Amino acid sequence: MKKITVSTLTLFIISLFSFSTILAQDTHTFVGVKKCGMCHKKDKIGNQLKIWKNSEHAKAYITLKTPEADKIATEKGFKTKAAETPECLTCHITSYNVEASMLGSKFKIEDGIQCESCHGAGSDYKKKKIMKNHAKAVANGLTEYKDNAAIKAQCLTCHNDKSPTYKDFDFNKRWAEIAHPVPTK
Repeated sequence: MKKITVSTLTLFIISLFSFSTILAQDTHTFVGVKKCGMCHKKDKIGNQLKIWKNSEHAKAYITLKTPEADKIATEKGFKTKAAETPECLTCHITSYNVEASMLGSKFKIEDGIQCESCHGAGSDYKKKKIMKNHAKAVANGLTEYKDNAAIKAQCLTCHNDKSPTYKDFDFNKRWAEIAHPVPTK
C-alpha cells in the first residue's frame, strides 16, 4: 500500500510540474498600444489607433486621477484614491494585477484600456506575418469575437452594475463610437 501511495504521489508531482511548464509556455505578454499602433494606424486598414486615441478607453486611467473619480471612490466606500483602488483599476487599465513579467517594455498603464484588454495579450500574434493569417493570430492569442453578442459580453465585464455609469451604458451607441473593423479588400 505504501508503494502505491508513493508512486501515486510521485506521478502527481511530475504531472503538476509538466502542466505548469505547459502553462508557462502558453503565457502571452502584453505589448502595449504603441506596439499595436505601429501597424494599425493606416487608413487602408481602418486606422484603429486613431479610433482608440479618440475614445474614452484611451483616457480611462487618466480619468481615475480626477477629483470626480476620487469622489466616486469615496461614495462607494473605498478608502483609497480611485487610481489606487483595485476595484477601479480592474476596469480602467489593461492587465490589472498581472505579474510584471507579463508586461512588455513598451507597455504603460497610463494608456488606459488598450487594444489587449479586448484582443488579448499580443506578444505572440503581433507580427505582421501572423496577423495576416487570422486563424494563426487566434491560435497565437488573439481573442476572436463571433458576433456583436460576444463583443457586448466582453464590454459588460466592465460596463456592468458595479460601474457608476452603467445605467447610461447603451451598447449599440457605444459600439458605434468605437467599432474598428479591418476593411475587406
